[in-house]
Amino acid sequence: MWRYVKAYLGAVLITYVVGAVAITQVNLASLQAMGASVDFVTRLSASLSDLQGLVMPYFALVAIALLIGFVVTGQISRFFPLHRWWLYPLAGLVALIAMHLILKAVIGLWGVAGARPALGLVFQGLAGLVGGWLYARMSRRPNTIFID
Repeated sequence: MWRYVKAYLGAVLITYVVGAVAITQVNLASLQAMGASVDFVTRLSASLSDLQGLVMPYFALVAIALLIGFVVTGQISRFFPLHRWWLYPLAGLVALIAMHLILKAVIGLWGVAGARPALGLVFQGLAGLVGGWLYARMSRRPNTIFID
C-alpha cells in the first residue's frame, strides 16, 4: 500500500515540477517572440518563482488528474500486468492533456497560459508521461522486471 502512495506522491511532484517549468518556458518564449530579451538568469528566476506560485492551482489539478488516470489504469493493468510500464506513462500523458482541455471546455479559459499553444499542451502531456513513468517504476512489485 505504501509503495503506491509513495509512487503517487513522487509522480505528482515530478509532474508538477516538469509541468510548471514547461509553463514558464513557453510563456517566456512567447515574450521572446514579441521582442523581449530573456536571458538564462531570467529563465531560471522565473521558473523558480513559478514553482512557488503555481502550487495551489496547478499542483492540486495535477494531483487530481493523475489520481483519476492512475486509478483507471490500475484497473486496466490488472488484465495486462506486463504492460504497466507503458500504460502508466500513457495515463499520465492523457491525464495532463485532458486536464487542460477539460478546463478550457468547462470554464472557457486555459488553466495556465503555457498550455494554450499546441507546443505547450504537448509539453504538459510530456510532464504527465514522466510522472506516469515514475509511478510505474516506483509502484512495481519488488523483484519484477521493468523495461527501461
